[in-house]
Amino acid sequence: MDANATIPRRQVNNAIYEALGARWYEAQDDPVALLRAEARLRNPWVIERIAKRFANRHPRILDVGCGAGFLSNALAKKGFDVTGVDVSPQSLHVAAEHDLTASVRYRVADACALPYTDRSFDVVCAMDFLEHVEDPSKVIAEAARVLAPGGLFFFHTFNRTPLAWLVVLKGVEWFVDNVPPDLHLYRLFLKPKEVEAMCQKAGLDVTELTGSRPVIGSRAFLRLLLTGVVPKDFAFTFSSSTQVAYTGVATRTR
Repeated sequence: MDANATIPRRQVNNAIYEALGARWYEAQDDPVALLRAEARLRNPWVIERIAKRFANRHPRILDVGCGAGFLSNALAKKGFDVTGVDVSPQSLHVAAEHDLTASVRYRVADACALPYTDRSFDVVCAMDFLEHVEDPSKVIAEAARVLAPGGLFFFHTFNRTPLAWLVVLKGVEWFVDNVPPDLHLYRLFLKPKEVEAMCQKAGLDVTELTGSRPVIGSRAFLRLLLTGVVPKDFAFTFSSSTQVAYTGVATRTR
């Protein structure tokens, strides 16, 4: 064996989303149920800020790494002009099936090389996505490129802290059924200051940042610990602490 050979770094397992199918919206014995619970918390937060910023017109919204459309379809129900992109054709098929408005334009695309011209959108979202790519700065730079001046960039990701390692990685692995290997990798988690620096470099000014965490101590939380199944009423809440996860919004300033 070559002593100089390097061991390849583990890669985050993004292939799992291609095989979820109907489980995106139906499974409770799977960490995808946690994604749905997170979306129930965040979607109204995002919608409220978009509606306030663009009260007099319908903004053009791009949802990057949209998966099965948890956010895209919620935005469309509010009457927004929505485009969703992802690298998984099967996820996009599920997203389109659950688009009650039949208005979202779903397209296979690489978040690091978006097939849109400069300043094409008023809002770009990247929720539960930055921790799934090797170079999140490229995603943020592309988001800034396709944003019109004054446009909004929404993001949600996990902090690279011991507490996030315990809750997001080990807690999910220990207490949720059917967790695939390498669902997340700790090395891809991002500290808020790192995301803020990437945004600043791309001409985006982070104007709001809030933490989030599971609602600990609830009956739903306890049922999860005992059964490995995510109850339908399992919930997340916003928090003043960003030690586990955080949601933010930035404005394109140049």
